[in-house]
Amino acid sequence: WTDRCSTPDQRTGSWAWDPQASLLRFQSTLVIAEHANDSLAPITLNTITAAKRLGGDVSCLVAGTKCDKVAQDLCKVEGVTKVLVAQHDAYKGLLPEELTPLILATQKQFNYTHICAGASAFGKNLLPRVAAKLDVAPISDIIAIKSPDTFVRTIYAGNALCTVKCDEKVKVFSVRGTSFEAAATSGGSASSENASSTSPVGISEWLEQKLTKSDRPELTGAKVVVSGGRGLKSGENFKLLYDLADELHAAVGASRAAVDAGYVPNDMQVGQTGKIVAPRSCSCSHSPTPGSQSLVVAGCSTEKIQVGGKVCKGLLKLGERF
Repeated sequence: WTDRCSTPDQRTGSWAWDPQASLLRFQSTLVIAEHANDSLAPITLNTITAAKRLGGDVSCLVAGTKCDKVAQDLCKVEGVTKVLVAQHDAYKGLLPEELTPLILATQKQFNYTHICAGASAFGKNLLPRVAAKLDVAPISDIIAIKSPDTFVRTIYAGNALCTVKCDEKVKVFSVRGTSFEAAATSGGSASSENASSTSPVGISEWLEQKLTKSDRPELTGAKVVVSGGRGLKSGENFKLLYDLADELHAAVGASRAAVDAGYVPNDMQVGQTGKIVAPRSCSCSHSPTPGSQSLVVAGCSTEKIQVGGKVCKGLLKLGERF
């Protein structure tokens, strides 16, 4: 007789007790799904991939209004075992004040060992509150998982990696989407059920959300990125990058200097204090400001080609790697 806690002994051929497998057997992870009621945020699929690496069952919590389609889509995602659905007007806008009691009740009901979400504005707004209510220390923006209690994250503006061992009873962490592949959206057969209901807190109210619609891909998930800096001299000159990006089906980013100069809005900022990008094929940058952020503006380790309009030490250092 064998089970998931046993592994074959290579010398004798018999089955031996594996402490690591025993630990994995009792792991269970709750992924907080980020969505817009009718569509799932791509970073949630990356978070599911990270959750699968922990071992054990992976459940997804979908909270919102009229979010049945998102729940159905998640049931088909490979690696998801259960989808919990909570629909109420209080969850409109996914306010952390309303979601936190729901997450706490769900964790208590199913005794999840890990709670995670993408390291987006949504996750960064929600998870610290959840961790505080659980009286645990959260781990932010992880880029790798070594074991169910050991994670890797960047420090010092990405210049160093920090391995963190977490001994909390419940591990709460956010996942950098660009560090994990997206989970397959087919091949899964998860069950769906209603989550435990909680009373509305009522201390905040969702009014509206104003989003700028664009046919270009979102920066954090774009395979090709075109980025501009202060050398473009004005916001009007960014049109040159827009035209190039449209030809390449790319996203458009900007350096902090360009944002501070008012050329473009801050949601286009790429780098340490902006959005983390992971272009797969090409990153074109025009006159990024030299400095520690130049490596980030130019792209990252997944990038294959980089073109710079203004040569600086940071870009030359990056080019030497390819």
